Amino acid sequence: MFRRALALPRRPRDSFFLWGPRQTGKSTLLRATYPDAIWIDLLKTDELVRYLQRPALLREELEADATRRLVVLDEIQKVPGLLDEVHWLIENRGRVFALCGSSARKVRRTHANLLGGRAVRRELLGLVSAEIGSDFDLVRALNQGFLPRHYLADDAGERIRAYVSDYLREEIAQEALVRNLPAFSGFLSAAALSEGSIVNFANIARECGVSAPTVREYFQILTDTLLGRFLAAWTRRPKRRTIQAPKFYFADVGVVNALARRGRLEPGSELFGRAFESWIYHELQAYICYRCPGRDLAYWRLASGIEVDFILGDMELALEAKASQRVTFDHLKGLRALAADHPRVGRRVVVCLEPRARRTGEGIEILPWRRFADELWSGALG
Repeated sequence: MFRRALALPRRPRDSFFLWGPRQTGKSTLLRATYPDAIWIDLLKTDELVRYLQRPALLREELEADATRRLVVLDEIQKVPGLLDEVHWLIENRGRVFALCGSSARKVRRTHANLLGGRAVRRELLGLVSAEIGSDFDLVRALNQGFLPRHYLADDAGERIRAYVSDYLREEIAQEALVRNLPAFSGFLSAAALSEGSIVNFANIARECGVSAPTVREYFQILTDTLLGRFLAAWTRRPKRRTIQAPKFYFADVGVVNALARRGRLEPGSELFGRAFESWIYHELQAYICYRCPGRDLAYWRLASGIEVDFILGDMELALEAKASQRVTFDHLKGLRALAADHPRVGRRVVVCLEPRARRTGEGIEILPWRRFADELWSGALG
């Protein structure tokens, strides 16, 4: 078992939600951290039916077990009505709940009780380099993705295709999130092909044969079911006109590879470079979720097309992902343009496949990908 970078409190005083994409290891982490907790698994059909029919059973059963204070409710989105009982038990019995789920959409759409700030939000993403350690294999991760079972598997391609199929069947079809499942399936492929690019709703709509508002709703489904998220554009204090439309990244590059039918990715190819950028985004996003929640992550792009892949915080760090074994002068034009627009920018870094770190005469740092990962997770990157 991997030691996850998300540190849950051993004896939580407050209830919390633990969200995350399917198969990131949420249940495994909770069982390892809280082996003595009362456990209610809503993936079990008999449990699901009981609580759907009568949510008050939760309160009655917990009233009969006063010895254990902590309760884990796994897949809470399947029975949003239980959250009213959870609220009452927190307020009146001092119970502490770990509420685990892979989709907040049904909870929001049914206007379920989100506990009015009584439960903090935590998120578990796929594996990061720090969790795997010195055995981390970049090429394997970029081909097979970050989900534990997929990263470790010898038959990852088959497992990832099954993962996508289960997502369409269980998250989308069973919950009736869309009326036209074939159109949504086509949208998934179109979204994967444009991952990491500025989202053009009209172009994707034409490809899928649906309206632009429908495509917007489809993207919202992806974010609500935690399969991906938008990366906002940096728009503060620009000297020159900047692009303001967001980009979109999937939560797992293995899923992108399957949806876009990329085949085997090898260093030196364009698709390997795009997957490398997705991995950098994943590492940065996970670090923010685990170590500094609420910190901004954005990209910066001029109307001319010059851009920088990632901006952290208030320009404390500007980072470019280049899956190249030799970073050239041309690779640095985005970071140079950024400094011209924002002279107070902090570190400017290119993460690449070069074997050794170096610094250019204008102060831009060239970091090998492993050095980047080590500095990020040690807190030294910025």
